[in-house]
Amino acid sequence: MKIAVTFKNINSSDALKSHIHKKFDRLDKMLDTPAEAQVVLSVEKLRNIADINLNCDKIKIHAKEETENNMYAAIDALSDNVKLQIRKHKDKQRLHLSGGKESLKTNVMEAEEAVEE
Repeated sequence: MKIAVTFKNINSSDALKSHIHKKFDRLDKMLDTPAEAQVVLSVEKLRNIADINLNCDKIKIHAKEETENNMYAAIDALSDNVKLQIRKHKDKQRLHLSGGKESLKTNVMEAEEAVEE
């Protein structure tokens, strides 16, 4: 995953960059095609804000997280948010490709339970 990191009202830090790369390289495994991400880290008064725009062939994700603790907590929350959005998109895509039908295995198990009762 190609990640561009921008800092606003905060000093550039290699530790923050490596933390971002560590968190979002894990998400790259969930995507089918290579992705590009623009991450913006900013500080406004007591708020630490992490913002991302993730672009892939079929997926475009925008997420923003704010914390009062520290920037690492904002990055972790942002990573979890993006992970959920990717999983949600993949589930919708899988459901669409299956024609909106449930799997045969699920239907057979439900039928067996109904017969047993």
